[in-house]
Amino acid sequence: MNRRRPYSFLALLLLPALLLPLGRTAAAGGGSSGRGKEERPEHGRKVSDDLLERVHKSGGSGKVTAIVQPNGDWTDEQEGALVAHGARVKQKHQNLDSRVVELPAAAVEALAARDDIAYVSADREMEALGHLSLTTGADAARLLDTTTSTANNALVNIAVLDSGVDVWHKSFYNPAGSSTRVSGNNIFTNEGPTGRLDDYGHGTHVASAAAGSALVAGGAYKGAASDGFVYNIKVLDSQGRGTVSQLLAAMDWVISNRTLYNLRVVNLSLGMPAVDSYRNDPVCKAVRRMVDLGIVVVVAAGNDGHDAQGRKLYGTVHSPGIEPSAITVGATNTFGTDTRADDVVTTYSSRGPTRGAWTDGAGLVHHDNLIKPDLVAPGNKVIWAAATDNNLLLNHPELNANVSADKTRNMMTMNGTSMAAPLVAGAASLLLRHNPRLTPNLVKAILMYTAQPLAGHNAFEQGAGQLNIEGAVRLAKLIRTDLPQYWNPSVLNVSMPVGTALLKTGTSAPTPSTTVGGYTFNWSRGVVLGQATGSGLDLITKYQKVYGTGSLLGDGTMAAVNGSGVLMADLTKLSLGVLVSDCIWTSAGSTLGEGTLFLGSGVLMADGVLMADGVIMGDGTLISDSVLMADSVMMGDGTLVNDFTARAQSIVLTGDATATMTTVPDTTTTTITAPTAPTTAKKK
Repeated sequence: MNRRRPYSFLALLLLPALLLPLGRTAAAGGGSSGRGKEERPEHGRKVSDDLLERVHKSGGSGKVTAIVQPNGDWTDEQEGALVAHGARVKQKHQNLDSRVVELPAAAVEALAARDDIAYVSADREMEALGHLSLTTGADAARLLDTTTSTANNALVNIAVLDSGVDVWHKSFYNPAGSSTRVSGNNIFTNEGPTGRLDDYGHGTHVASAAAGSALVAGGAYKGAASDGFVYNIKVLDSQGRGTVSQLLAAMDWVISNRTLYNLRVVNLSLGMPAVDSYRNDPVCKAVRRMVDLGIVVVVAAGNDGHDAQGRKLYGTVHSPGIEPSAITVGATNTFGTDTRADDVVTTYSSRGPTRGAWTDGAGLVHHDNLIKPDLVAPGNKVIWAAATDNNLLLNHPELNANVSADKTRNMMTMNGTSMAAPLVAGAASLLLRHNPRLTPNLVKAILMYTAQPLAGHNAFEQGAGQLNIEGAVRLAKLIRTDLPQYWNPSVLNVSMPVGTALLKTGTSAPTPSTTVGGYTFNWSRGVVLGQATGSGLDLITKYQKVYGTGSLLGDGTMAAVNGSGVLMADLTKLSLGVLVSDCIWTSAGSTLGEGTLFLGSGVLMADGVLMADGVIMGDGTLISDSVLMADSVMMGDGTLVNDFTARAQSIVLTGDATATMTTVPDTTTTTITAPTAPTTAKKK
């Protein structure tokens, strides 16, 4: 290992390989780690690139549906401006500042030019991104359960925003087999009832990864939180598609009902190309609102880690996975073995840095350039619940795992970061059951600190490393239970200074390693901080200001005063024992920040020629943001479809062509009475 904090001149060593004349990008300062001082692009272009292209291609004729965000609160004057521009408001949100409107294409730019309008973006189409309880450490974590954590189970619901959940599947019954653990059937799509709770089949598979029970095949297909509770919210239709406006409506509903239904974790195994900066993206802003209110939001990174020729790509993380407050999850391949010694990141898992961008008044493009994903988890050829007569299985019978002839007990095989994300969502729910006072940022930090760095992969591929549920639960149990609840208005909080003891009195830091399947691995002992990483024992023994709600983990870094673009610790947010580095390393399998240098200091912050679109990044290519639009095809109904769509869907079907989980047949003959179908609530 050659880990020593390099001087900033190492960035210059990369210059000859990266200096390519590839269009206009900002010379400096375009990226942001989300360091709290949100550099709102107030004087930049206020119409998203895809909507602008749609308007120009139409010649200003016809109408478009757009998401409009105000500059400040909505006023009568702004509402009047919508009417004056021929806009019809299709959707308002109780907790979000956006409006979904239909307006003439010719009026888009004029509306956006108003000082009281912050941003106008397209109502994009989104889509599903498509043996594990042992290898993730979930089985070992269950041995750490206590009476308190079991009692807290019902106080932590995992909201699954997807294509629906088949509540009759036995994976969702309680351990006694007497009732379902899935509640809700809130529908935000435009399709009428079909008699199936999950027409597409994606949501059921995702939900069972998070909370599948041990009732099928002797527990061979348990989820991360096998006795956890799921709340079903349908935002994807029978073809696995939805729109931003439908997703925003669902997220708004979650915010309003989070306390009533104990919605502490949200899983979003869906996404769309990252066109806008997270500062402007309406779904990212909705995620931030959720996190600030105490909800842990877990998002799939995307399945665009390589192109059609199999060449490795960087910069392909989807929205809302580009949002810094979310826990963004990539996919690993376990090769079907329980040991983690052979685990690798899948070839298709989307890599960072994030390339959402905004354009300033001079036409310069500023990319976010955040380190993503935050974690990785198993997602290749994984077997979980198959919804009865779902379209994925009907159209692709090769996905059938043939576990049981009983459709309520059968399983199917799928691939993708969509399958990895719910494992992390289930793990997050376990942490909150053991310690309900954990904030979303602290949950995220615990999951990263205890993750396993996978040798041969850099932070753009794996973040802090692979999910380790045993280590995360073991650490969460040691953290004090009187942390501030800033999101809870009924609790009078006392400010907790940086450096306050984080662990319970009389406890000490746990051994930073875990043994799973006979293989012992080190924890990463670090966290991702936006455009940097942090390491050190202080992260788990002392309270960090960035753990509070209303903050980002990346708020703990700031640019060096010498203008070099190098990031350093902000000691008002991080304690002195947290070491910050903005270099990217290819891991040697030990800890975060150890290994071989992949990208030098100051590069992410610079956002200039060093990070221009299309440059070669050691072992792959940083994708151009223009590729997303160049590969797109405009359909007659205004739907934007691109070659990424077809490729992401194919990943769900094929994955990496390697060994798979061993199929364990279900031999159970006991009949369990089906639960009463949940009440359907159609939301508009």
